[in-house]
Amino acid sequence: MIYADRMPLTILLVDDEPLVRAGLRAVLEAQPDIEVVGEAADGAAVIPLVRRLRPDVVAMDVRMPLMDGIEATRAVLRTVPDPPKIIMVTTFENDENVYGALRAGADGFLLKRARPAEIVHAVRLVAEGDSLPFPAAVRRLAASYGENDGNAEARAVLSRAALTRREEDVLRLMTRGLSNAEIAAHLVVGAETVKSHVSSILAKLGARDRTQAVITAYESGFVSPG
Repeated sequence: MIYADRMPLTILLVDDEPLVRAGLRAVLEAQPDIEVVGEAADGAAVIPLVRRLRPDVVAMDVRMPLMDGIEATRAVLRTVPDPPKIIMVTTFENDENVYGALRAGADGFLLKRARPAEIVHAVRLVAEGDSLPFPAAVRRLAASYGENDGNAEARAVLSRAALTRREEDVLRLMTRGLSNAEIAAHLVVGAETVKSHVSSILAKLGARDRTQAVITAYESGFVSPG
């Protein structure tokens, strides 16, 4: 796929480890369509940088000394108009803090050991409005949260949404991390039809984005970790 004719995707890197930031910068800036516009060592610096730089995507560590990635995500989404997409960067996929960040509104997460191609693909995917696949550990966390919390909120949201049968099909495929194009191919329909279904699902669920819709699907028991 050729990206050279597009405006570059702009990225803000937030991690308290300089080597991690340097590694991410090297991987991302090797791409002709991606530009790293700034760096920060703590979540407390994110809001002023986002306001000034207006990045498309923030790649942010979950664990930082002054303000962690969960609180920084909440702060950005609460205070910044038209906020950027947020990808959490973490060492362990079964870290409950990762799931906390996703519930707070992050659009997905990456492991620090991810291959360069996976990092680039994730940034592009999230920037385009698609969601990243949830590994098994995160799917289990989502399902157990709904069970252990004793909270029927997600089930109530799904019930009130009254999704059509086709919207249910699309939501199931969204939970597998499929893009609109992949869903369209699977269901043998047009990409614009899928886009319309996704928009309807988000509106009915009151979800900010695909990731939040997927979380609702797992927490409600609509889909299972398996």
